[in-house]
Amino acid sequence: MACTCEVIGLACVVALILSATAKAPYQMRMFFIFFGAGLIVFLCVPFMILRPRDYRNALFPSWCFRQLCRLVGITMEVRGLENVRKDHGAVVIMNHQSAVDLCVLAYLWPVIGRATVVSKKEVLYIPFFGIGAWLWGTLYIDRSRKTDSINSLQKEAKAIQERNCKLLLFPEGTRNSKDSLLPFKKGSFHIALQGKSPVQPVVISKYSFMDDEKKTFRPGHALIHILPEVSTEKYKREDVQLLIDECQSIMQTEYTKLSKEGQALSSKKQA
Repeated sequence: MACTCEVIGLACVVALILSATAKAPYQMRMFFIFFGAGLIVFLCVPFMILRPRDYRNALFPSWCFRQLCRLVGITMEVRGLENVRKDHGAVVIMNHQSAVDLCVLAYLWPVIGRATVVSKKEVLYIPFFGIGAWLWGTLYIDRSRKTDSINSLQKEAKAIQERNCKLLLFPEGTRNSKDSLLPFKKGSFHIALQGKSPVQPVVISKYSFMDDEKKTFRPGHALIHILPEVSTEKYKREDVQLLIDECQSIMQTEYTKLSKEGQALSSKKQA
């Protein structure tokens, strides 16, 4: 009986070791991304303090983070630069997949214009990264207090017009790595309608090289497509759902197309 228990115990230990080994690449890459991002921001904070709340504070950290992504095997390609208009502001909406979206922002930041990101307040408390993001202009919102959120976004809608800002948001509201985009929340579109600003969809191909549920993470390539702006001139506030439907249809079509191409490119990289 004792021998049987020892065999079962040994088998459990072996199973745990094998399980940890199988997940090690995922865990190591994610740790490297988070730790590296924190370290980059920590080193840059003393220089950012000289011009707080300025989007240019993120330009050098973005370059560093792109190099970091390459080290863990992630490369990205930005398309549609001809659709970026820096002479006016816009609400930029993107699909949201995982923490790797930090890499997407690092690629977009230098090319999209005077960028500002809206993020949940909890990000502010991430060591080094939270304060760094605040210094480059991130707008933190307390989702539990609807009034504060609305007031903050109203101020940002005004800033879009006054400073030609590009307000970057994830309208799905949560991470989604499925083949279909989640229903879009209305906040982003209310901002656009209130400020009479265009909506600029940005579509990121599905991260076929990683799976958060299965804990797999291999080298891969992703595509980022900046699509033409969608004018809000023909929409009234009560037509917000029509604007949402138009933008979601455009993004879903492009997401399906880009994901197939991105998967093929990632497969070649892994071969």
